[in-house]
Amino acid sequence: MDAYGHVNNVVFLRYLEEARIDFLTRPDKNFRQGSVVARHEIDYKAQLVHRHTPVDIELWITEIRAASFTITYEVKDADLVYVRASTVVVPFDFEAQRPRRITAEEREFLHGYTDAAEKEAVAA
Repeated sequence: MDAYGHVNNVVFLRYLEEARIDFLTRPDKNFRQGSVVARHEIDYKAQLVHRHTPVDIELWITEIRAASFTITYEVKDADLVYVRASTVVVPFDFEAQRPRRITAEEREFLHGYTDAAEKEAVAA
């Protein structure tokens, strides 16, 4: 909490980081090779005051490019969105110290979390 009694804006970045890392580094996923954040964008919609119950963070992929992808999030309760945000993530080769392209496996994994994937599942 900050001096105004609500969750500080920096804490929201931590929430997004935890959700993103959990999403990208599960043992069965290939992004364990590494990635870096290129950009964050956050729209604060409502104050979140201190409480003991957790908030939900939903995330999905809104763009996949050759060497980057965008994760979009909502931090919310059942009936109230506190934050809408997006992060541009770049796969990174830490040994070579440079960005790398998204692999075919990574692209397939990411595609499963796009709006298009949801529409394909509904149509099936």
